[in-house]
Amino acid sequence: MKKPVVGVIGNTHCLENRFDVQMVGERNLRAIAEVSGALPLMFAGLPGITDLDALLEVVDGIVLTGARANVHPDHFHAAASVRHEPYDKGRDDVALTLSRICVERGIPLFGICRGFQEMNVAFGGTLHPEIRELPGRMNHRMPRLENGEVHPDPNVVFADRHDVILVTGGAFARILGSDRIKVNSLHGQGILEPGPRVLVEGVAQDGTIEAIRIMDAPGFALGVQWHAEYDPQINPVNRLLFEAFGDAVSGRRAAH
Repeated sequence: MKKPVVGVIGNTHCLENRFDVQMVGERNLRAIAEVSGALPLMFAGLPGITDLDALLEVVDGIVLTGARANVHPDHFHAAASVRHEPYDKGRDDVALTLSRICVERGIPLFGICRGFQEMNVAFGGTLHPEIRELPGRMNHRMPRLENGEVHPDPNVVFADRHDVILVTGGAFARILGSDRIKVNSLHGQGILEPGPRVLVEGVAQDGTIEAIRIMDAPGFALGVQWHAEYDPQINPVNRLLFEAFGDAVSGRRAAH
């Protein structure tokens, strides 16, 4: 059997303030190749050049990665603010449409951080641009030094920071073999209200939603708020998630 192919969405960046580029973090690509056992295939988060039907004829699954940009509030009837920029409307259009198509067709879909938020919005949910501003919530943003700069050590930035309590008997608990896990935390925006088909399967101690599943999806359709792509080669929680996703895309490749 040929190796399965996983599409990985790109993010819009302006390089050197001159060149518009599409970028994907290398750790996403390595997680798919080294843990899921699939060939990662980058595609543009630009609706004008990304033909979704053509894309889905080629790939066996999709990963919606994390990104610097927030999902634009227009998609969940909220007001935009310069405080919560940047936005990436092209990626929004591609990811939200792609999420619904993947679930409808049973194509394995794995959302990470921004991708997790996109899955919620695609199925009717809302987001809050700064979860830490809600009463009783912790600061889920990446660790910073006293001068406000991001901590220079990635092992500190991506270290496990809080527990996630999983629904007993849910998809995540079955995959991970536990009802409680520990994860990293690097996000400002988060889920405010889950969509009608969005099943919450994991929450942090402060009530922040951390793991979701799309109800009645015929295939793998899971999302996580934490950055599972950072260390699945050595982190048992993240490894199990990427292995489960790999099994799903391999199964789809074999079936089609």
